[in-house]
Amino acid sequence: MREFVVEADGGSRGNPGPAGYGAVVLDPVSGETLAEAAEYLGIATNNVAEYRGLIAGLRAAAALDPSARVRVRMDSKLVVEQMSGRWQIKHPDMKPLAAEAAAVLPRPQVTYEWIPRAQNKHADRLANEAMDAGRDGKQWEPSDSTAELTARGATARDEAARGAAAAPSVGWAGPADLGAPATFVLLRHGETALTPEKRFSGSGGTDPELSAIGRGQAADAATAFAARGTIQAVVSSPLRRCRETARVVADRLGLEVRIEEGLREADFGAWEGLTFGEVRERHPADLDAWLASPKAAPTGGGESFATVARRVAAARDRLIEHHRGTTALLVTHVAPIKTLVRLALGAPPESVFRMELSAASVSTVAYYADGNASVRLLNDTSHLR
Repeated sequence: MREFVVEADGGSRGNPGPAGYGAVVLDPVSGETLAEAAEYLGIATNNVAEYRGLIAGLRAAAALDPSARVRVRMDSKLVVEQMSGRWQIKHPDMKPLAAEAAAVLPRPQVTYEWIPRAQNKHADRLANEAMDAGRDGKQWEPSDSTAELTARGATARDEAARGAAAAPSVGWAGPADLGAPATFVLLRHGETALTPEKRFSGSGGTDPELSAIGRGQAADAATAFAARGTIQAVVSSPLRRCRETARVVADRLGLEVRIEEGLREADFGAWEGLTFGEVRERHPADLDAWLASPKAAPTGGGESFATVARRVAAARDRLIEHHRGTTALLVTHVAPIKTLVRLALGAPPESVFRMELSAASVSTVAYYADGNASVRLLNDTSHLR
């Protein structure tokens, strides 16, 4: 089943006043914009415009795939709470709009999440473009949209991506009625000979073993996890450095190691074994493209971040189902860990370049039954001597 994120917003310059809405359908894995919608509504209230944005976003998602699961993200607490069924709909203007929204897709396919306004820049920009067009006596056209570039370039959105773990959202705190989450403790493998030199080391290279330092780091992690006593399962990338790290921990905990292919590192193609500076010197155009777009792949047939994200998201979903209500240690690599954190935060693809992950560091993400996730820890190295 496909998944979409719908971000929607509406505004009124006067409340009531000249109003418009905007909505965008996003690929939750790559962050790619799949569809945009916006319209000038004439004179209306903020709430009417917000509901109309929601309806347009749901219709756009349904047009792409009527069987898809949709996660709606809005900064309207009213719409989110009413559509989630937690608040009553008393205003006569809202009732038919809520009913229209609920009829677009079957209720079990749609979930709702409140987000701060700073994280809703794309839809907000579309709504303002629609109102600007109405001011000029026109209707918004898709060719007029600058919303994606504006949203990606906004400082506020960058700040939101870095601080989203602290932002309130529906279900974020894990209400008791959702049950215990699937909690993934993400352990980056210990150091190899390539790690101190910061060389690209993916799944297409030499598959190096742990260095003496790396084996010591694995032992430190094992000691820490044994003291906490919370790990109930150990899952590893198939690459050697992760299997070695996982085995040290699992032996200490008396557990088996399960291999998950989806947790392997990205394939960096011709960049394997090179430093960033060496890649910059040899493949400057390809490196610039890779840094600019999640769809760009490293030179020589490597994997794009979009491809890695799809693979990791599929593995995540399998593991959530298998480990629901338990705590599992996932021993993996930089790209998969950053991807899991990014997806949990709902952050844009470029946020992976703003995270630091040390060798043998620990990060933690919890996944709840309503589809929401909570990032609890990132790049913790306090267990290392």
